[in-house]
Amino acid sequence: MSIKIISDNRKARFNYEILEKLEAGVVLTGTEVKSLRAGHLSMAESYATVIREELFWLHANIPTYTHGNQFNHDPMRGRKLLVHRKELIRFIGIIQEKGLTLIPLKAYWKDGKVKLELGVGRGKKLFDKRKTIKDREWNRDKARILKEG
Repeated sequence: MSIKIISDNRKARFNYEILEKLEAGVVLTGTEVKSLRAGHLSMAESYATVIREELFWLHANIPTYTHGNQFNHDPMRGRKLLVHRKELIRFIGIIQEKGLTLIPLKAYWKDGKVKLELGVGRGKKLFDKRKTIKDREWNRDKARILKEG
């Protein structure tokens, strides 16, 4: 089982407190797959939502394939996500009940298929973000001090 990361959404971990994770398959067209193989994906502003009891990945930008023809895909189209029915029902309940959102954390290849790691997240407040920055800087300073001896 080989895993190769296509894109990692680091900003999501900064802006959201991730409570739970879920792996989902992505329904893609041929030129989208070729574009992803070339490493082209922007998922900074993307999110997942439920439409008609199906999970969709919205606002992800997979640029058009450079060698594609007239059948090239729309870069910003919504893409269906594949999850088990029980997981879908559980996450629908969690999202509606507690006011949480599904945020894409990373996209990767797993056994020749594109997978998306989704996180159930609650938005951080400004003071939470400041605390995260403060902790990160302290850990960096601490590592530097220990390295110097």
